[in-house]
Amino acid sequence: MTRLRSLRALTLAFLIAFLIATLGTGFAIYTATQRTIERLVDRRILVVSDVAAGISGDRSPEELVRRINAATRERDTGDIGFLLLDATGRRLGGNIALPRRLPMGFSTVALKDQIAGLSAGRALVRDVGHGMTLVTIAETEPFDDYNAARVRIYLIGFGSILLVVIGGLLFFVITIGRRIGETRRTVDAIIDGDMSRRVPVDRSGGEFAHQAMAFNRMLDRISELMVGISNVSNDIAHDLRTPLARLRSQLALALRRAQTDGQRDDLETAIAMSDELLEMFAAMLRIAEIEGGDRRAAFATLDLAGLAEEIATMMQPVVADGDRTLTLKPSPVAEIVGDRQLLGQMLVNLIENALRHTPPGTRIEIGVATTGTTATLTVTDTGPGIPEDQRKLALRRFGRLDASRHDEGHGLGLPLIQAIVRLHRGTIALEDAAPGLRVVMALPKG
Repeated sequence: MTRLRSLRALTLAFLIAFLIATLGTGFAIYTATQRTIERLVDRRILVVSDVAAGISGDRSPEELVRRINAATRERDTGDIGFLLLDATGRRLGGNIALPRRLPMGFSTVALKDQIAGLSAGRALVRDVGHGMTLVTIAETEPFDDYNAARVRIYLIGFGSILLVVIGGLLFFVITIGRRIGETRRTVDAIIDGDMSRRVPVDRSGGEFAHQAMAFNRMLDRISELMVGISNVSNDIAHDLRTPLARLRSQLALALRRAQTDGQRDDLETAIAMSDELLEMFAAMLRIAEIEGGDRRAAFATLDLAGLAEEIATMMQPVVADGDRTLTLKPSPVAEIVGDRQLLGQMLVNLIENALRHTPPGTRIEIGVATTGTTATLTVTDTGPGIPEDQRKLALRRFGRLDASRHDEGHGLGLPLIQAIVRLHRGTIALEDAAPGLRVVMALPKG
């Protein structure tokens, strides 16, 4: 059985269950009432039939007709229908006529039986001896079209209940849906980098307001912790960049004053290490800037396929110098809304990442595709790839794979790319290209 997971499914299931229960209750009440009326009418016509039939020794046709005529003149039994038939079905007496032969015992008669003044009723057919049959009939409706009126009463009564319940249910669904929507929009805004966004609190109070306040307090606490952590890393990066820059300047000055080749080599190595540290801190600050979401204000419409072609053309000589090949798959126009500079930097970083971690002779391919409301940018290489169990590590800051721990880099390339993708409300996935690595970035068009 499929689990009910959405508010709409739960509402529909409850409505169907309530509708079935209400209709079942209405039908049960109608049926029970009808059967009760029939039992009471059956009991009455049985008593009247016994009186009209008399004792078994006094059942001549003349005496039976006399009793029937007397019963039709009395006030208590004047509404009862009688019919006395002989063995051949010939009418001997009574105040009604029937177009058909009724079965022995109790049965139901209706408007189709063409009994004057009767629309629905019950009949008792019994043998009164000498081949004669006595038919006794009474109405089950106190007035014409009583059943139709009773059905209308049930429909109006239970229909009103259904309308009230459906109205209340719709109000409940709209209220709950609005609250869920407010919470979802707040969560989406926070995911997009707006840590100041909070769930609106209803001033009238109530459980929803209390829940919103509790949710907002949780967000306040999370925001404080994240700001604290971010400030620590950013402060470290800012504070260390200045002394590192000074250190590099001193090393460069010392390099100019070096007397021997050995001193120059050592100083050049130290300068290269300082440059790597400065690049790492710059990347950390760049990621923090991108994750802040401020760059989204400068988004504009651009053609992702055209940007990929521009970057591929620019990087062709660099890739060729590395003894690798770069190809661009023919792609349709893929318009998205984003930051052209950041997306260009993302593509350059992906190509440089492929150059850094693949052997000579590797083929690198860039492709852009569109499906519905999504544009997909794919960068594939035929290098060694990344094992499936290490792909999450590769997307983590300072995540260095075992095979690349001795290579150049600081483990911030893919995290920077992931930050750019998230800024554009997209997703990134590392896949097996068999052989090699395929980086797939799905970006919304609008």
